[in-house]
Amino acid sequence: MDDCSLGPVTCPVSPVHLLVLVLACRPMTILPRTPDLVSQRAAMQKLSFLVGSWSGHARLLRTSGEFVELHQTEEARYKLNGLVLLVEGIGRATSSGEPLLQAIGFISYDDETGAYRMRAFNEGRFLETQLALLPERKGMTWGFALGDIRTRSVLRINENGAWTELAEITIGSQPPKTLLDLIVYPQP
Repeated sequence: MDDCSLGPVTCPVSPVHLLVLVLACRPMTILPRTPDLVSQRAAMQKLSFLVGSWSGHARLLRTSGEFVELHQTEEARYKLNGLVLLVEGIGRATSSGEPLLQAIGFISYDDETGAYRMRAFNEGRFLETQLALLPERKGMTWGFALGDIRTRSVLRINENGAWTELAEITIGSQPPKTLLDLIVYPQP
């Protein structure tokens, strides 16, 4: 075995053995924590008021600045044994039946941070955000920001059991405008 020199001290260790020793003493990789599935499912059950088929109408602000009237449907279903809520909305122009609003969202709960997260897809784009339950527990709020554009949405189940949703958009320093005003009713 060759001796290696460490200044005035010599040691009977080869460079290969030294490398093995250094690698063996490195801190081990920490495994990610195991999610608390019971906690996640319990939190997701708080969104059960959305589950089902819904139908009604909506008004959507178009880029022209005019509103278009829509026949709106919403489908909300649990997936992955209650860990994810899938929500799909389709708005068809009442005048032509043409789909003008098609969106799908996935809602989950992060038990480590205690936050609900939503990833929503629409027109080839996606956005991610946190959402918060309203104090009365039959509603929620969320928003998105993209450059100078911000949105804020509030969803509630009203006293008649209808799903209402109001989304506002703010562009730059302009005052907020209604982007979407929706009311849908549970379907059998």
